[in-house]
Amino acid sequence: MEKMNKADASEINKVVLAFSGGLDTSVILKWLQDTYQCEVVTFTADIGQGEEVEPARAKARQLGVKEIFIEDLREEFVRDFVFPMFRANAVYEGEYLLGTSIARPLIAKRQIEIAHQTGANAVSHGATGKGNDQVRFELGYYALEPSIRVIAPWREWDLTSREKLLSYAEEHGIPVEMKKKDGSPYSMDANLLHISYEGRILEDPAQEPEESMWRWSVAPENAPDKAEYVDLEFRQGDIAALNGEDLSPACVLAKLNQLGGKHGIGRLDLVENRYVGMKSRGCYETPGGTIMLRAHRAIESITLDREVAHLKDELMPRYAELIYNGYWWSPERKMMQTMIDASQTHVNGWVRVKLYKGNVIVVGRDSKTDSLFDPNIATFEDDQGAYNQTDAAGFIKLNALRMRIAANLKNSK
Repeated sequence: MEKMNKADASEINKVVLAFSGGLDTSVILKWLQDTYQCEVVTFTADIGQGEEVEPARAKARQLGVKEIFIEDLREEFVRDFVFPMFRANAVYEGEYLLGTSIARPLIAKRQIEIAHQTGANAVSHGATGKGNDQVRFELGYYALEPSIRVIAPWREWDLTSREKLLSYAEEHGIPVEMKKKDGSPYSMDANLLHISYEGRILEDPAQEPEESMWRWSVAPENAPDKAEYVDLEFRQGDIAALNGEDLSPACVLAKLNQLGGKHGIGRLDLVENRYVGMKSRGCYETPGGTIMLRAHRAIESITLDREVAHLKDELMPRYAELIYNGYWWSPERKMMQTMIDASQTHVNGWVRVKLYKGNVIVVGRDSKTDSLFDPNIATFEDDQGAYNQTDAAGFIKLNALRMRIAANLKNSK
């Protein structure tokens, strides 16, 4: 396949690379230095991947990087990106909770800020030319800095497979985690919301994933035989406390991940439609997010007006698609977010869920201040005149009018 022309090396003075320390970006770091003969600044966002942070620093130093940015963005990630997305109950194609998609706009934002800080005129990422992430990163770059130069090595070099990357890494003395004798490691992406897996056996949609692949959760059949109850307190649509203990956004998600993983919750095996046009099979673990989504819909069920709730459900697929396709910084996403956030003003209260062998079961919900559930009206017992059942006759007749007219017309022919 014909490659895109490389950017003019003479125009690149310094590049900010989104650097995970994994196979792809480790190779990219060395490749940028050799190909563009420029200084490379590495930026590693700690958004919950944990153990990958310090090895990234060591690899960057080993490869001669002078400016290394490693930043703990976990609170910002959950507070300003994950929580706003969950206020919308966003799910892509009915299943995917957008764990990778929602991390990219934050990384893009910080890359641009670091480029301004260090005087770099280019940014680079490790996304392939076949995937969604190239779109997500670059739409973010251009939205925040229209004149930035973007270097996308996967669209320029001839290292067109994982095996070639492994060979390049070995040739240049770049250590690779999880190197397997029988082939390349899974392509994985982890943050506080999820961990994803692609490649290897997963490239055949008919093959069941290896049990050894999963990292965050036990298999549902191996989960505890005793259910566990969790109380989640919501304040304006966001979870603020678990079991009565106030927690920061990142701590909420970390705790729910631990609880969900323990009970085999949040595994997903999905063939999805990528923005670039192809179908792709991936596996995901989103234990905390799975609990959050179920609980958020439960608290909305008693605090949101019917038409507001239904309108949100109508708009949600569009909102989720915007995030999946990389349009977090777009005016249309911001407009929708304003509406979604306004709907959450009265989404306050608590939800009790039961976690059991891969299931999140809502068993209770209440709001002392904002519940629209009126037991005096909803009761099957004597409502003491709170609801006049005879009113329903006219309501039904009026709603049936158009169908009665059509039926009369049909019967008269």
